[in-house]
Amino acid sequence: MLYVVSGPSGCGKSTLIRRLVNEMKPGVRFSVSHTTRAKRSMELQGKDYYFVSEEEFQSLVREGAFLEWALVHGRLYGTTRQEVESKLEGGDLLLDIDVQGARQVRARYPRAVFVFVAPSHPKELKRRLELRGSNSPESIRERLAAARKEVESFEEFDYIVINDFLERAVQELRSIIVSGKCRRENRLEEMSSILSSYRLEADS
Repeated sequence: MLYVVSGPSGCGKSTLIRRLVNEMKPGVRFSVSHTTRAKRSMELQGKDYYFVSEEEFQSLVREGAFLEWALVHGRLYGTTRQEVESKLEGGDLLLDIDVQGARQVRARYPRAVFVFVAPSHPKELKRRLELRGSNSPESIRERLAAARKEVESFEEFDYIVINDFLERAVQELRSIIVSGKCRRENRLEEMSSILSSYRLEADS
């Protein structure tokens, strides 16, 4: 199952996803996106993002390699088809993308589960952005302005996680993934085996 986790910059979606992947591996994986932004001090190439030049990114665009891509706060972000298709074979896959990207994925994977992570208050979102230490005051203002518009898009999503308390937000996102495993279409193979066993029992 493909889970698309979206929300404003600084809402904490990356932290939530890291927690879930660590707690639920190997059945839950993270889709690593490409970006042209600079690597932050604690980030790792190929684990948090594939950090590439704008020329490399545009080359992938021309090749049609991306499932989705967008210009976000002056930097390019995108998810390749290969990344998604290869990792989906191994179980559930989580995408950490912005609202623009989520709309593109919905057009191609309408059966995916879409989750919106909402920060509880603009002041809290501003505090988180400031704590990063990598955003200028102008960048923070731009991100807060974008967040106001993104929060208004919540109705486009299947589930809402309000990230005011981390542990509760982690539990809510985990519950969404567990419930997804129980959807009828994801249990067809198991139910086929169960039905066969009941029919054999009835015939014996």
